[in-house]
Amino acid sequence: MNSKNFDAGDVYLQFKGESTKENKTLLEVFILHNNRMKKLIGMEYTKSTFHKFKEAKMHVGNFLKSSYQKSDILLEAIKSNFLNDFDFYLKTEKNHQQITINKSIQRVQKIIKLAVAEGFLKKDPFMLYRPKRVDLKVIFLTDEELKALENYTFSQLRLQQVQDMFIFCCYTGLAYQEMSALTEQHIKIGFDGNLWIEMYRQKTKSKIAVPLLPKAKELLKQYNNKLPVISNQKFNSYLKEIALVVGINKRITHHTARKTFASTVLLYNDVPMEIVSELLGHSSIKITQSHYAKVVQQSVSKEMKKVHSKLLESKTPLL
Repeated sequence: MNSKNFDAGDVYLQFKGESTKENKTLLEVFILHNNRMKKLIGMEYTKSTFHKFKEAKMHVGNFLKSSYQKSDILLEAIKSNFLNDFDFYLKTEKNHQQITINKSIQRVQKIIKLAVAEGFLKKDPFMLYRPKRVDLKVIFLTDEELKALENYTFSQLRLQQVQDMFIFCCYTGLAYQEMSALTEQHIKIGFDGNLWIEMYRQKTKSKIAVPLLPKAKELLKQYNNKLPVISNQKFNSYLKEIALVVGINKRITHHTARKTFASTVLLYNDVPMEIVSELLGHSSIKITQSHYAKVVQQSVSKEMKKVHSKLLESKTPLL
């Protein structure tokens, strides 16, 4: 061991039989990170984010056993091709989509950055890594599909409640966490005299301020400003039933409501992108643009077809 990096802490670690700063392993740093994150749940992180990092550690452990025949790997032994191998494993062994793979890789990169910051690793082996491109396909309900859903009445209470909550989010853009946390204290009279939802988005801690549209007001009144509580898993499971009954030929989840709010309710009604970004609580307009650029293009194409038809009509000779 190099004496200049040797300290009392290392002596203690060796005495306990644990690794020192100079030979930490990847899973050890994962554990360090996750233990810190667990203590910050509710302050800086959500339980959902914590569980995603626990899942990432599990995937890395299984990957090391499957691809490297190791239970762990020294930080210094990690090469630049590690993430490409991890990508291949998640794709071929776990059947993960590229967008999911990229998220897992981002979490591994964060662990490596922590290792560098703590002095466990001299340099980041993934400095030149670039994630594989993902063509984002935004799935949302069209105006016709949304109206068909609104006009359908379910005899089963569980399906009717999920339908109502989904529609409510189609007109507010609330993510599942915010919908579940919504209480009467979040409903306030805004500067314009109208009712607004004011709360903080749990994922980014950014402020949400959304004016209540008529349909959202109607549903809130129906439930006395407190929506029913249901798990995300059951919510999405019931949505599959709802889509089948109503005749919506799309795989919809709670997140589809948020996409519908941005696309069908806002962008297709000519609301500017920067306002859409603000209403969604995105930390940057670039995030909104990356997701909804194609939606805007579709809207432009639709309007241009109308112009094209009008121009053709104007050239039609009079009889």
